Amino acid sequence: NVETAKCIAGKILELDPGNAGGYVLLSNIYAAAGKWDSSAKVQKLRLKRGVKKEPGRTWIEVNNEVHSFTVDDKEHPQINVILAELSVLAVQMEEAGYTPDTRYVLHDVEEEEKANHLLNHSEKLAIAYGLISTPPGTPLRIY
Repeated sequence: NVETAKCIAGKILELDPGNAGGYVLLSNIYAAAGKWDSSAKVQKLRLKRGVKKEPGRTWIEVNNEVHSFTVDDKEHPQINVILAELSVLAVQMEEAGYTPDTRYVLHDVEEEEKANHLLNHSEKLAIAYGLISTPPGTPLRIY
């Protein structure tokens, strides 16, 4: 129920207007309901108020070194090799019958871009890095 969620998110923003969580919650509620303009307005309000959203982050330890990834990350020194591995994995998953569930990509973009967005999640980047950086069969621990 968008109206109930709007009321609750409004209360959260009243209590803690400097916390990005309330803005993200309300924006995601609007996006899930297909109200893209309302979602964008909430994000613009957050930016106008100077409230910063910390991106989600995933870590993997390989050879006693911690590597950190965010969604659509381009900062890792081996990002091109990681993305190539993800492309190979995407083909293998598709051949095995996997279809990405794009219903939960809360961006007003084409289906193909939604599928790419899912492919570039920080967790998948970390897994791909682990696969190219460790011997086959090595357990990967993603945090």
